[in-house]
Amino acid sequence: MKEWSTKRSDIMVTERKRSSGAADFVSVPERLRSLNDMERFAVLATEEEGRPYASLVAYALSPNLEVVLFATPKNTRKYKNIMRAGQVALLIDNRSQDSPVTKAEAVTLMGNAKPLRKGRERDEMVRIYVDKHQDLKDFVESATTALVALRISQAVHVCNFQTVTVWEPASGGGR
Repeated sequence: MKEWSTKRSDIMVTERKRSSGAADFVSVPERLRSLNDMERFAVLATEEEGRPYASLVAYALSPNLEVVLFATPKNTRKYKNIMRAGQVALLIDNRSQDSPVTKAEAVTLMGNAKPLRKGRERDEMVRIYVDKHQDLKDFVESATTALVALRISQAVHVCNFQTVTVWEPASGGGR
């Protein structure tokens, strides 16, 4: 099976040729939307004193797929790590689905994370987050909670154990 990457309408896809000659395309934005619909949680990786630190977070994607939102109390290690060094990675996968291991897929989203300040943008992002996580409404609206926006600079999608597709949003994640 031959593989190569191509760019179509600002969407990086990996094209895989079947023996029949037909091509399959992996659209990272489509897979992100699907995972966002199916999965509630992701693993956040931050850096603490030169060491990786992982945390489970409830996440939501913005409609334009350029921002990932998650909420955290301000007195946590992950919040302090984000405030020190905003470069983070977030792993979203489909392990909660009851499907064969060959159907496993994951997307690693990389970019800069910052807490959102009060204002119109934060209000809109709270609405997006609460639409997905109604049970976290009081938590995200608490004065002791930060709503963090991860501006995606790159997404790496892996499926079939070895099909890797890299996608970068048109905005470049604020780089």
